[in-house]
Amino acid sequence: MNIIKLDAIPSTNSFLKEMSAIQSLENFTVVVTENQTEGKGQRGNVWNSESAKNLTFSLLVKNFSVTKFNPLILNILTPVSVFQVLNSYDLRNLKIKWPNDILAENKKIGGILVENIFKNQNEIDVIIGIGLNVNQSKFENLPNASSLNLLLNKNFNKEELLHQIVLKIEENYKKLIESGEDYFWSFYNENLFRKNVPSVFEKIDKSRFQGIILNISKDGKLVVQLEDDSFQSFDLKEISLLY
Repeated sequence: MNIIKLDAIPSTNSFLKEMSAIQSLENFTVVVTENQTEGKGQRGNVWNSESAKNLTFSLLVKNFSVTKFNPLILNILTPVSVFQVLNSYDLRNLKIKWPNDILAENKKIGGILVENIFKNQNEIDVIIGIGLNVNQSKFENLPNASSLNLLLNKNFNKEELLHQIVLKIEENYKKLIESGEDYFWSFYNENLFRKNVPSVFEKIDKSRFQGIILNISKDGKLVVQLEDDSFQSFDLKEISLLY
């Protein structure tokens, strides 16, 4: 396992992307930092993390075939892998929130950002950024955030967690190559936050509506049953789930 450890950098995703552009790295190379000063999340949000308390790292998947597999499958496989590792720690009500946040007891404890680098029409390199709240105990002005420490009332070995997650991603990647995608889509949808529960959503124009999450489609859209019993699919940029 090739792990590059750094004290402080703006973004592990950006660092790994730039590094892979100028030198040959082995598959599943990891960049991890104690302090990420400009971490990125979905929708252009900033990932805030207290220095030395949490896991912030990125992983490189090389030469991923977009002709053999759905280009979005690593957006599914990654949260599934993180979920499976954390599920062994007896967290209550562990869920995956669309598109790829990890929640426990309705609190966000992890986030994932997947970025594709197109090499040719058949292959891409993929940078997978993962932030996991581990030993942080205070989250100012973030009422929906929590950590393993707060939820389980103990400190965790970050390096051990890092190895567990990377090994699980590698294991699941091998399973994907050998057995296909269906297992991961099924697992993701079975553990989807607020699935089959009436929920409130907000559109870009700030208008709100109620609906029931049914699943995630193979093009990564959220499929919602509306109040008139019709079905509609939404892209990440179109709506947000309020909870």
